[in-house]
Amino acid sequence: MENHDPDDTMKGTSSISFINRKINQLPDVEKNLLEHGSTYVGLNAAFSGLIANSLFRRALNVTQARIASGLPMAVIPFLTADLTYKAFVNLPLSAGHLNCETCTVIRGGLVGLVLGGLYPVFLAIPINGGLAARYESALLPEKGSILTYWIRMSKPVFRKMVFPILLQTMFAAYLGSRQYKLLLKALQLPEPVLDTP
Repeated sequence: MENHDPDDTMKGTSSISFINRKINQLPDVEKNLLEHGSTYVGLNAAFSGLIANSLFRRALNVTQARIASGLPMAVIPFLTADLTYKAFVNLPLSAGHLNCETCTVIRGGLVGLVLGGLYPVFLAIPINGGLAARYESALLPEKGSILTYWIRMSKPVFRKMVFPILLQTMFAAYLGSRQYKLLLKALQLPEPVLDTP
């Protein structure tokens, strides 16, 4: 077990409070973008989920249970992208552990690509496959050819989803870069002068 120096903990706590104090000096719009940027990534992931859901519903001729398939396809990608972006970009930035713009852009882009773009498409497959089986809206494969069937069924959907996936990736990467620059701007602000009576 490692021995942690109490001074290191105090330094970490003081640097976080220092960074938070600096962030609070930013204008409200910039402060909100820095603190809540993950919400925008989550919203884009929810839209990607709804688009993928719609494409699979059409491909499988599913007309029933619009809310039953749409709700998880919006909520689950939103939560996973939002929380992951917070954990990998927002929190390390605000704690002072992420001090490289390229690293921030790459982390943001990866979260956008994997959880904001690809994950909603893969999530749509079992949800809509289950509905197609339940309502018998499409002829589903025999047990031996399930993988081949889903690959063939998914190819046109993935082709149509290329633009939303790329857009989500570029948006999350740009957001990471913007947040990094806002943090640098905040750190360069002078300390507020306290009025003494």
